[in-house]
Amino acid sequence: MTDFFKDIPQISYKGPDSTSDFAYRHYNPDEILDGKRMEDHLRFAVAWWHSFAWPGGDPFGGQTLERPWFGDTMELAKLKADVAFELFAILGQPYFCFHDLDIRPEGKDFAESTKNFEEIVDYIGQKMDSAKTKLLWGTANLFTHRRFMSGAATNPDPEVFAYSAATVKTCIDATHKLGGENYVLWGGREGYETLLNTDLKRERDQAGRFLQMVVEYKHKIGFDGTILVEPKPQEPSKHQYDFDVATVYGFLKDYGLEDEVKMNIEQGHAILAGHSFEHELALAASLGILGSIDMNRNDYQSGWDTDQFPNSVPEVALAYYEILKDGGFTTGGTNFDAKIRRQSLDPEDLVLAHVGAMDVCARGLKAAHAMLEDGGLENARAARYSGWDSVSLLEGSLDDCYDHVMSKGINPEPRSGAQERLENYVNRFV
Repeated sequence: MTDFFKDIPQISYKGPDSTSDFAYRHYNPDEILDGKRMEDHLRFAVAWWHSFAWPGGDPFGGQTLERPWFGDTMELAKLKADVAFELFAILGQPYFCFHDLDIRPEGKDFAESTKNFEEIVDYIGQKMDSAKTKLLWGTANLFTHRRFMSGAATNPDPEVFAYSAATVKTCIDATHKLGGENYVLWGGREGYETLLNTDLKRERDQAGRFLQMVVEYKHKIGFDGTILVEPKPQEPSKHQYDFDVATVYGFLKDYGLEDEVKMNIEQGHAILAGHSFEHELALAASLGILGSIDMNRNDYQSGWDTDQFPNSVPEVALAYYEILKDGGFTTGGTNFDAKIRRQSLDPEDLVLAHVGAMDVCARGLKAAHAMLEDGGLENARAARYSGWDSVSLLEGSLDDCYDHVMSKGINPEPRSGAQERLENYVNRFV
């Protein structure tokens, strides 16, 4: 045991009347909703990178957080793992997620980095043997090191492409070894800063073949988890090829991967793309590619990806409404891709950020479940489109539509969409 979280109690459900900071008021993992435990609905995960690797920097300032495990040695990497599993136990967290760079020190070359990675994966595996917490997904960091400044899969240098592919192979192997339920590809720099030096078609084809290689390797080693792609529109690149769900789906169709790959959708990225979170979730569900989510929020005044913990029950409720309507998570879950503020220095801040976020998600989930059971939104939607139940215009032609209008003397009048009424309906539950 370390002493980083000294004197912080294990968090348990105390109910909505509790006045303790260190208690769940709404997240009761054993509460049953539609025949399933709340924990199994939400499938919470801690993000290793923000919780244990982030030093507290922002675009205008450097490190503010001091952590005893910061450094580039295997001993410190193991200390970081010890502290991580202590946080998982305090929170009762069922899952965690990681990048390779989050958990191992960088070596002098690929071989040494891989050796470090394999050693720490074995160490984490030993800790998992005696812990409740499992691996929701693993991924590779292909964006931090300067070698990736022009992308990974989309890099103009084939040696960087090969290095990136080799890195992903080791990360899929590690995810498979630790029993991970998904593998995520996030193209942090798979985009361009200027078209003046960019061959769009070449780079897109490279990204397509890279993802095909990932899928081929998954099947080769018998990895049963889901391959997920996480869209993001820009930042740090001017434009990224995985802009949003619609863009990624077109990409998957072009490279024959629409039945092999699903989406890991982040709230903050959806906002940066000019969408709402529930829009991206609903679209992914309609296309059959909704897999998992990164739960966070942006500061709407800042205009960039601030990765804050969620605190809006109405936003979260609408997100879980789309997820529950799609049947709920299978291999996916709710990963808190969120970081405490750079002024939040204390161990308690890290714990309480997760506690509050888990309560917000629990409230949102219960509201979403209640709305689905009540059926008000679905009934209103069905009524709005009910005219289509008695016609078969989509099977016809322009001539058929002309004949339909002329024969019946149709002169349609617009009908209200009743948006305000439906917003009031949602507010009854949140």
